[in-house]
Amino acid sequence: MERTIVGVPKGARGTARQATTHPQPHHNTGHPLRVAIIGGGPGGLYAAALLKRLDPERQITVWERNAPDDTFGFGVVLSDETLGGIEHADPEVYEALQRHFTRWDDIDIVHRDTRHTSSGHGFAALGRRRLLEILHTRCRDLGVDLRFRAGAPEDLPRTHDLVIAADGIHSTTRERHADVFRPRMTNHRCRYIWLAADFPFDSFRFEIAETEHGVMQLHGYPYAPDASTVIIEMRDEVWRAAGFDELDEAESVERCAKIFAEALRGRPLKSNNSTWTTFRTVVNDRWSHGNVVLLGDAAHTAHFSIGSGTKLAVEDALALAACLEERDTLPEALAAYEAERRPVVASTQRAARASLEWFENIALYLDQPPRQFAFNLLTRSRRVTHDNLRLRDARFTETVEREFGCPPGTPPMFTPFRLRGLTLRNRVVVSPMDMYSAVDGVPGDFHLVHLGARALGGAGLVMTEMVCVSEEGRITPGCAGLYTGRQAEAWKRITNFVHERAPGTAIGVQLGHSGRKGSTKLMWEGMDEPLEEGNWPLVAPSALPYKEFSQTPRELSRAQLTDIREQFAAAAVRAARAGFDLLELHCAHGYLLSGFLSPLTNRRTDAYGGSLEKRLRFPLEVFDAVRNVWPGERPMTVRISATDWAEGGTTAEDAVEIARAFAAHGADAIDVSTGQVVADEQPEFGRSYQTPFADRIRHTTGIPVIAVGAISSWDDVNSLILAGRTDLCALARPHLYDPHWTLHAAAEQGYTGPGAPWPAPYRAGSRRPRTGRTDAPKPRLSLGNGDARGG
Repeated sequence: MERTIVGVPKGARGTARQATTHPQPHHNTGHPLRVAIIGGGPGGLYAAALLKRLDPERQITVWERNAPDDTFGFGVVLSDETLGGIEHADPEVYEALQRHFTRWDDIDIVHRDTRHTSSGHGFAALGRRRLLEILHTRCRDLGVDLRFRAGAPEDLPRTHDLVIAADGIHSTTRERHADVFRPRMTNHRCRYIWLAADFPFDSFRFEIAETEHGVMQLHGYPYAPDASTVIIEMRDEVWRAAGFDELDEAESVERCAKIFAEALRGRPLKSNNSTWTTFRTVVNDRWSHGNVVLLGDAAHTAHFSIGSGTKLAVEDALALAACLEERDTLPEALAAYEAERRPVVASTQRAARASLEWFENIALYLDQPPRQFAFNLLTRSRRVTHDNLRLRDARFTETVEREFGCPPGTPPMFTPFRLRGLTLRNRVVVSPMDMYSAVDGVPGDFHLVHLGARALGGAGLVMTEMVCVSEEGRITPGCAGLYTGRQAEAWKRITNFVHERAPGTAIGVQLGHSGRKGSTKLMWEGMDEPLEEGNWPLVAPSALPYKEFSQTPRELSRAQLTDIREQFAAAAVRAARAGFDLLELHCAHGYLLSGFLSPLTNRRTDAYGGSLEKRLRFPLEVFDAVRNVWPGERPMTVRISATDWAEGGTTAEDAVEIARAFAAHGADAIDVSTGQVVADEQPEFGRSYQTPFADRIRHTTGIPVIAVGAISSWDDVNSLILAGRTDLCALARPHLYDPHWTLHAAAEQGYTGPGAPWPAPYRAGSRRPRTGRTDAPKPRLSLGNGDARGG
């Protein structure tokens, strides 16, 4: 029979379960489990209470170096998900919390003297000191030994069966075993300080102050009938320019109160040993070592702007207690705890990183239309989305849509977009995807069906795979080309089909050269593996192989550079005659032109290597050659890798300059991808993980952008478009799964307008089939682990 304890969604705990107080096996110790907990914060105390409640025989001691009434920070916000776990695991703690919660529904965003309010969010907060008092009382009632003003002995792992290190971001336990836990710390760009006001805000308030020194922001929320938490945040360079580095605590507090006097109603701010600090993201490769396990900030941190510190620690405690009940041995329990919590925490940290970076770069967005700015702020973490926000506050979302230019009932993704002489009927792009199915570079029936199906599927723009400009520039023997007239005629057959059978859908061609990543097997036979026979020689900016077993390319001579430039131009002429509506130059993913841009792959010492300006020289020469022969009314885009995800490679700042350079030469949009330049890259994968790079380019330069990278839902597309983070969204795998992804997205949203017309033969299937009840009330959503915040 499964031993279970709490009813929290998986990640916070698991599927719905009932609490039990029956003593459980003691993990082969032969005696009641002896547990030492280092750190008397909410996570450590709640773990102590849970473990003691579940088995009163356990001997549990908490060591806390501070006094019982010492606390730093003011209010704590807990999500409905976390509270649900607490309610099932320990109703007494839940009831005590309920009596002290301050609740509210609104978020106010004040920018340039205008307040925008979004409702329906559902927050609950209480004072951190009150939270600790509740947990102290519960622990004492259960018989937990609480030791305050006591440093934890170093021999606890020897004298106890389990040691829970809940000793915070500066965990001495973690540092003592750093060789095992392998912690990684990342310091970020903003300074912030925790303060309090002596009155309750009536909402969650974000206020932006544009000062002579730069942008500052206030994050505030009520946590008691007479108190609010106030966090003041700004970039480090703004903090220094404003002179905060020369002020003491009292002077800093007074200065902050003056800057945000209107939000504070002219009242002062209070501090509690408050100091300016920079946020540090903590990640550990392991969370346990022998009988020692990390919990809360000792194991992981997530930026306060999505309120995850206390929430994550409490959910860690819930999961650890459950795993100890469900597993027969301690090693099994600790392994299960880490396996369950790690992916949830990683997801939260990705959302927190997105939110953190949004506030770091808030100056980029200040000139957005006011309500779009507010929408952008609300959806910054990517967890609160367009559809999610529309359910919470339809009036606010509809106002944002109207200001954006959406006709009534039209989702943002189905608004048109113009590039030069081409108007796309919607914002969806079928991303270039190599099919490796051509014969001698000639696209055949497979390509006709593949691209034709996706054109019929409703996307505004369908892109070919990378089409190679020469036989030697292929990636694999199955790559398509545009270096012969026969290939051009085959492409014309496809473009004719798209224009005749899917009118209104544009088709674009992506031109490229494989560089050092060529002469390899088909993807499904061995990605990036050299051919066993029939190899052709490779060329690249520098003689550097892609992988250790890859063929070493020859460094291109000046004469060869001229030849390749002409090959691109000749392919562009054929592409124009073949009837393509748009041409994209492939300068990403480590292929030839990308190889010139990255300092990791371009080691030349001539005029084509060295500084970024020199590394840009050949790609720009190729762009100019293509633009000169490509019809003037047809747009050209450029795909770039905005980061190499590797030390010493292309950075996000470099990407902005690369985009500016191509735009100055006539590029109509930048298709912003990342990585695949070097084999030892370390990408930070996650939902829409590449879109921040497109966002930065768009708002820094004003150049239209195409966002790519793990955009998988129509809700993501609407969110990105309406927030102004991109102009177009390119999706790959969703279109492999469903060629009619765009039409289905329209049907699921009840949209039947001109942005997604169904082909006449398919029109009978344009209504989404009904499955089950459609009149059920929509659930009231809570921010959950979206954008609530805590200590």
